[in-house]
Amino acid sequence: MSASDEPRRVHFQSPEYLVERLDAVASLFDKDRTDLLVEAIREYLEDTAESETFQDLVAERYYNDQLEFETVKQLVGAETAQRLRLLKADLESEPFDLAPPDDVDIYAGETTTVDSTNTSDTAGEK
Repeated sequence: MSASDEPRRVHFQSPEYLVERLDAVASLFDKDRTDLLVEAIREYLEDTAESETFQDLVAERYYNDQLEFETVKQLVGAETAQRLRLLKADLESEPFDLAPPDDVDIYAGETTTVDSTNTSDTAGEK
């Protein structure tokens, strides 16, 4: 068991009806109340971490330096955290200061123009 897997006592208050329901479910499955609570918390955290809205919030806070990388890793997992770290580094990097090539005319050859003033929709016409 790693240090992060060591049990930690947590005390919180809950409405009595929830505790009674929890105890009834625990009895039904012949489980301990704590086991059900840990399972429920684990499932909630996994579902939340997979949520696009949650991941967007974590990314925004990370990009704004409101979250450290290790916290991001705990919230969304190592793979997503690494992706966010790479994207953040890319966003923070200076653009390449490259001159355009001298030996190639990138505009040479045929070009296609589009008439943006034509607003009629002919997609459905035959």
